[in-house]
Amino acid sequence: MRALSTVLAAALLLGLSTATANAATVTVAADGSGNYRTLQAAVNAVSAGTTISIARGTYRETVTIPAAKSNLVIQGATGNPADVVLVMNKAAKDTGSTLTSATVTINSPGTTVRAVTFNNDFAETGASSEQAVALAANGDRQVYDNVRVLGNQDTLLSWGPSYTSRFRQYFRNSYVEGDVDFIFGLGTMVFANSTIHSLSRGSSSNNGYVTAAATDRNNTYGFLFSKCTFTSNAAAGTVYLGRPWSPNGTANQAQVVIRESTLGAHVRTAQPWTDMGTTTWKSARFFEYANTGAGAGTNANRPQLSSSQAATYTPQKYLAGSDGWNPAG
Repeated sequence: MRALSTVLAAALLLGLSTATANAATVTVAADGSGNYRTLQAAVNAVSAGTTISIARGTYRETVTIPAAKSNLVIQGATGNPADVVLVMNKAAKDTGSTLTSATVTINSPGTTVRAVTFNNDFAETGASSEQAVALAANGDRQVYDNVRVLGNQDTLLSWGPSYTSRFRQYFRNSYVEGDVDFIFGLGTMVFANSTIHSLSRGSSSNNGYVTAAATDRNNTYGFLFSKCTFTSNAAAGTVYLGRPWSPNGTANQAQVVIRESTLGAHVRTAQPWTDMGTTTWKSARFFEYANTGAGAGTNANRPQLSSSQAATYTPQKYLAGSDGWNPAG
C-alpha cells in the first residue's frame, strides 16, 4: 500500500509538473531581465500553448512563428500596445516578395496576440516593389486584441497555403494604418470596434486604397469591418475603400463588407470602390450597411445590404467556419 501511495504521489507530481510546463509563461526583455532577449528566440524555444510576455521596449527583428507552435499567447506586459513595438524595415524589393517582407509572420493556428505593435518602417520613396508588410497573419483561428499594425503599402496581410485558403483572423479594439492596399489578402478577417487610418500621400486626387481582398469566389466571407472608425489626414474625397485583387491571375472574387461604421471625409462618396488592373470592382462583392459620417452615402456605386441580408454578414457568421469558432461572443 505504501509503495502504491508512493507511485501515486510521484505520478501526481509528474502530472502537475507536466501541466505547469504546458501552461508555461516566459518573458522577453531586450535588457536581458527576462528569459529571452528577442521574441524570435522565445518562439524558437517554447512549446505550443505557451504564453510569451514581452516587456516594454522596441524590438528591431524579423519574427516567424511556425505552424507547429499553435495556441501561443503573445502579450505586451504593460497592456499598452505603444509600449511594445516589433519593427523592421524590409520591402519586397529587399526580400524578393511581398510575403517575405513582413516584420512578423504568424503561421500558427489558435494564436492570440494582445497589446503589441507590429510595424514596418520602411521609408517609402514612390518607387516600384515597395510593398512592406508589418504583419502577415497566415494561420487559422487567430485573435488580435488591442494591437496596432503600422506601415504604408500592404501593411496587413491575410494569407494561406493556397489561393482557396479560408484562414480566419479576428481583430478587435485595434488600430491599422497605411496608404495603398494596406489591408489585403485571401483570408477571412473581421475588424470590430477598430480604427482604420489612411495615411496621406500628399495628393489632392488619390491617396490610396484601404482594402485589396483576394477572396476565393467559393468563400462567402472575406473582410468585415463592424462598428469601426475610418480616419485620415488626407484630403477630402481622395481615398478608396477598396479594389479587387486577383493575385497571379486567379479568378478570385473580392468580398468586403463595411457595416455600422463611421467613415471620415477622406472617403470618396461618389464611388468608394475602384478597379485593379483589368479586374472591375463591379465583379467583386463589395457592400455597406448603415454607415455614418462625412464619407458615408448611398448611390448606384455604393451597394448596400438590406436589413435581412445584414443578418448574414456578422462577425459570428464570418468566423464560424465549419467548427463553430466564436471569439466575438
